[in-house]
Amino acid sequence: MAVRQADSAPRPAGTSETSRPGARPSGAPRPGTWLSRPGRRGARGAAGGPIRPAGLRKRWLLAGVAAVLVALVAGVSLGPVSLPPGSVAAELLNLLPGVHLDSGLTEREIAIITELRLPRVVLGLLVGALLALAGGCYQGVFRNPLADPYLLGVAAGAGFAVTTAIVLGAGAGGALTGLPITIPLAAFVGSLGAVVLTYLLGAAGGRDRSPATLILAGVAVSAFFGAGQTYLLQQHSDNIQQVYSWLLGRLATAGWHDVWLVLPYFVLTAVVVLLHRRELDVLSVGDDEAAGLGLHPQRSRYLLIAAASLGTAAAVSASGLIGFVGIIVPHTMRLLFGSSHRVILPLSMLFGGAFLALTDVVARTAAAPAEIPIGVVTALLGGPFFVLVLRTARRVAM
Repeated sequence: MAVRQADSAPRPAGTSETSRPGARPSGAPRPGTWLSRPGRRGARGAAGGPIRPAGLRKRWLLAGVAAVLVALVAGVSLGPVSLPPGSVAAELLNLLPGVHLDSGLTEREIAIITELRLPRVVLGLLVGALLALAGGCYQGVFRNPLADPYLLGVAAGAGFAVTTAIVLGAGAGGALTGLPITIPLAAFVGSLGAVVLTYLLGAAGGRDRSPATLILAGVAVSAFFGAGQTYLLQQHSDNIQQVYSWLLGRLATAGWHDVWLVLPYFVLTAVVVLLHRRELDVLSVGDDEAAGLGLHPQRSRYLLIAAASLGTAAAVSASGLIGFVGIIVPHTMRLLFGSSHRVILPLSMLFGGAFLALTDVVARTAAAPAEIPIGVVTALLGGPFFVLVLRTARRVAM
């Protein structure tokens, strides 16, 4: 009579532990960690199979587009002169080729929409999308849910450059800062200069440097530029108000100039990051495993960091320093839709733009006729959220 072999029979020679069904590959993140934690949906595969990251579902994408449209209409409708949302929506549709609707608005109201409010709302959508996209990218690259677009010294470099430009402009009788492109250009150059300096300082750690090395280099660069900015403000105290009005963040724009300035960098950043978002999921299992799957970890990491830093520099140059968007939006997407960057990054871009546009509405209307700096509003929202993310990350790590 044949005897059935037991399930616990010894493995044949040459087989590895990871070849057994259900075994966890070496170096893969443990279930329940921040990197491997699945979303609420699709937590278990069919018949108890392995968990795979969920793809981007159409209804989630439609929800993001709907949030952008709601923020667009609300941002244009609300202000010192309130306009009917239905009429505003009709007038926005009239901007499309071949559409002719009767909005019932006067010529003055149409001018307010097209020349004042619409450029500001569109700029808010672009800046919010860039900051949220960069935040999600940084969090994936550094494998840290607390990573921020200003992590690599972008904020400090931009602040130092803008302070220098304002001080020099005051010394030249205001001729320098009177140019419309001076402040954005200074912020852009300062941001990218700080990022390059961080890379060079991080490179001193050797060829096999970890993401933590770049974070420490960013802290050192931020401290250096922060000290320089403090010195300049101390020597030129009469320019403090002008400097801080930019540092606190603003979306005030006199037309479409800032929108056209940011748009090319938005397109470039979005294309590069979204095309490589799958690589972030591969990097989450570790460099050795990623290399075994045919990915070049260092090259992918620095390409993504460069693209995110370029987008952050463009956003900072147009809007000043607006914090916490890169933490609030990507982490909310992660809590709602899962940990796959194939889902997080596109949704962060859509909801990030909507979030900042709606935050700008609050900044414009909460203390009307005065206007609250938008950076103050995002800080009031982001401070408690940062504490929540920190508590969640510590609980998961334990």
